[in-house]
Amino acid sequence: MNARVDDGLGGHTLSRVDLVDQPVSWPVTAERVIGAGSFTALLQDDITAPDGTTLKREYLRHPGAVGIIALDARGRVALVRQYRHAVRHRLIEPPAGLLDVAGEEYVLAAQRELAEEVGLAADTWHVLVDLFTTPGIIAEGLRVYLARDLHPAAAPDGFVKEGEEAEMELSWAPLSDLVDAVLTGALHNPTLVSGVLAAALAEARNDDFASLRPADAPWPARDGLRTS
Repeated sequence: MNARVDDGLGGHTLSRVDLVDQPVSWPVTAERVIGAGSFTALLQDDITAPDGTTLKREYLRHPGAVGIIALDARGRVALVRQYRHAVRHRLIEPPAGLLDVAGEEYVLAAQRELAEEVGLAADTWHVLVDLFTTPGIIAEGLRVYLARDLHPAAAPDGFVKEGEEAEMELSWAPLSDLVDAVLTGALHNPTLVSGVLAAALAEARNDDFASLRPADAPWPARDGLRTS
């Protein structure tokens, strides 16, 4: 039950058990593929709202992605700079990549990306945060992991950096400095912003990250998305 409070501000206060996103799908009466790319497709759906009206909504279908906040023993986070053409910026980002290998477990995808992009492996993994990156227009689920107990690792056999990835190099920055840079508006990548803030909050609990979810935690919100 929702706890209703008469505080003069309107609305009602949600209890802890109410704080969960609800999977709902309004009826789709027509679907059109406007355009398709290498890993995304632009769709336009006709959907029926609860009041019976028909709405047209466009969105990008997306395979989903994982990101990694790789935290070393000195409190530094592994970073890369990557050119993002859509926003015309070279962004500071954590290692990340698409869930584009059929049947690959999420944490295995994160481990692969960590080795490919920055040549690292980690012995300890937790889930930091799950999110929809831009739910108004992109059907992308993103899971950000915390990786610790780091050590060097070779890239998977046959992997060659291409395109924007060919320009990336490993850098490091203290977690506390990254928090400051996020809050001053200097950094914008959503994987970095969400992951860094979640990692800092989890660290502040002083439980050695024991309250975080295990690396193999379910991800039902992403599992329910249409990705192909």
